[in-house]
Amino acid sequence: MAKHTDTFVCQSCGAVYGKWAGRCEACGEWNTIQQEMSEAGPPGSLAGAAGGTAKTKGKKIEFTGLTGSTEEAPRLNTGNQEFDRACGGGLVPGSALLIGGDPGVGKSTLLLQIASGLAKGGASVAYISGEEATAQIRLRAKRLGVEKSPVHLASATSLRDILATLKAEKPDAVIIDSIQTLWSDALPAAPGTVTQVRACAQELVRFAKSSGCIVLLVGHVTKDGQIAGPRVVEHMVDAVMYFESEQGRDFRILRAVKNRFGAAHEIGVFEMAGNGLREVANPSELFLTGGDTAVSGAAVFAGIEGTRPVLVEIQALVSPSTLATPRRAVVGWDSARLSMLLAVLDARAGLDFGRNDVFLNVAGGLRIAEPAADLAAAAALCSSLFDSPLPRDRVVFGEVALSGAVRPVNQTEARLKEAKKLGFSGALAPAGAQSGTLKVVEAETLRELVRWARNP
Repeated sequence: MAKHTDTFVCQSCGAVYGKWAGRCEACGEWNTIQQEMSEAGPPGSLAGAAGGTAKTKGKKIEFTGLTGSTEEAPRLNTGNQEFDRACGGGLVPGSALLIGGDPGVGKSTLLLQIASGLAKGGASVAYISGEEATAQIRLRAKRLGVEKSPVHLASATSLRDILATLKAEKPDAVIIDSIQTLWSDALPAAPGTVTQVRACAQELVRFAKSSGCIVLLVGHVTKDGQIAGPRVVEHMVDAVMYFESEQGRDFRILRAVKNRFGAAHEIGVFEMAGNGLREVANPSELFLTGGDTAVSGAAVFAGIEGTRPVLVEIQALVSPSTLATPRRAVVGWDSARLSMLLAVLDARAGLDFGRNDVFLNVAGGLRIAEPAADLAAAAALCSSLFDSPLPRDRVVFGEVALSGAVRPVNQTEARLKEAKKLGFSGALAPAGAQSGTLKVVEAETLRELVRWARNP
């Protein structure tokens, strides 16, 4: 007879302990270790005590070489171009995707629209919700105008029942909303615990690989913005996507942080409307502020998100400080990067920011992580310090080194083409950036940027 053993599992990282502790030594979180009961397998089984030897012999596996003819995985289009772009061109049969986001950001709305698009394209789609009743989902579908789509709808949380139904129905795609609500009767742990989330995700991924069905899992996020549950779940699936939203704004960004079938950090941009999420074909117009009047402290940055060029305005304000320690505030950019850039401007370009408060903001609520924004941020800071407006028809991009040199960045041609398409006539870029349609001012050092900012 199987014996029950008590273990203590951290609900944040999945670390296992033999006794309770107030703080997890693996992740450093407090009060996240909970007691869970697990079954020990029979003596000699793989589920038994560590170091036990299985009585059954394993089957010999066969090795193959790296050469050979392998067809590229076919793609299944959802009818939503922004979602397909973030996935790398569509959904691959047999793949598993994990989608996370803050409560109320629109995950269920997006996936219901995706399910409708797949069903209208001829695919068999099952939508299984563990958080809402079928009547609630029908009301949302009616609001979105997709109530006539041939989507198979169910409300269930038992993993055994769900797998049995999927094996019998054999759909092309299944949406599970959400993975935290599922539970397996083979485990004594409560639903939503690390043990249940890991086991249910593993079974669903195994089903996707064996049947060729596309599995889309919805995951809750923690207060830190990370998908709740053990990080091993993110390693199981083929793609991990975050549905992001800036508070108080209508646009949403679907960002792929992992993708085995496409480019990582690819984004899809949506706008929340009364009838659901609307695709934004040109996000640069969304992140650029309106108005033709040039003001000091504003520079247009030509950035790259994944493979998509995006133009966004970087705003800076430099004002005399009345405090002993001047303030440094930044929104949408790395604060450590701003401190480094200010130090380089002081040491290499001879500018004095030490007695000024510095505020930096990325317009539109977009978060920028690439180093190519260094030159645009420096241009906005110099423009505000000199109270000299920069030309509204110029874009700026380039990486700044600690020596004060401006380093080249990748995909220069794509950045310049996007600027040309939106009506810009020139650019300030690193040396070597050439364009046949735009007037490019090359900057090799920060001193050249400072001279350009004084007399643009």
